[in-house]
Amino acid sequence: MSASEGLLFSNRVAVVIGGTRGIGEACARMLAAAGATVVLTGTDRARAEHEARQLAADYGIRSAGLALDLREYGSISPVIKSIATEYNSIDALVLSAGVLQNTPLGLTGEPVARHLLDVNLLGAIEVLQVTAKVMMRRRRGAIVLLASLVGERGAAGQAVYAASKAGIAALARSAAKELGPLGIRVNAVAPGLIDTDLLANVPADVITARCAQTSLRRLGNATEVAATIRFLLSDDASFITGQVLGVDGGLTL
Repeated sequence: MSASEGLLFSNRVAVVIGGTRGIGEACARMLAAAGATVVLTGTDRARAEHEARQLAADYGIRSAGLALDLREYGSISPVIKSIATEYNSIDALVLSAGVLQNTPLGLTGEPVARHLLDVNLLGAIEVLQVTAKVMMRRRRGAIVLLASLVGERGAAGQAVYAASKAGIAALARSAAKELGPLGIRVNAVAPGLIDTDLLANVPADVITARCAQTSLRRLGNATEVAATIRFLLSDDASFITGQVLGVDGGLTL
């Protein structure tokens, strides 16, 4: 990373929801390396605080780790508002928190369906709403949501997960139309097969078959997705909004 890139997010406050693992963790590190003040959340407070201390030590930036479970809808607004109060701004938001559970249609009980929708969609809507209100005060901001290739193409055994991620793509496009006149950009990325702990829920034979269908013939990694997200949050993407960008190694070709 060049010196100029290292200052790309200097004096900006970035919030990473779900920043303790996978793509969210990679985003938190990449934004910290680019000079941002990083506030990350996770369901495990101790882990979130540990990750924040590591970011501060590794990159010499200000960082904090907070507990947030998107299933606890009523806790979302107070957490976001506390960040805005503490740092006087939220300039960038990455909404990476998500859960995946394989359940065939006809065998998906209400608790599983509600869990997937509460975390992946309803919680995301509330985070977006509250953060957008903060950004409106300064009439600027950039938001990236995590959609999924499955939300576009569907997948057997993942109907509810796919529905939640299709909702995220629609949320990004709709929010971009509404918030654009207020100086706020909203985009989404739709990863394909990425080597994170979510793949633990995907059968090995399915992963092998999907890799064979991918133009690059391999899994992606979290850093590759994070680099795309960093770009979308940056001023280099200042005329990009309302897009759902596939990061899938050519799986959709």
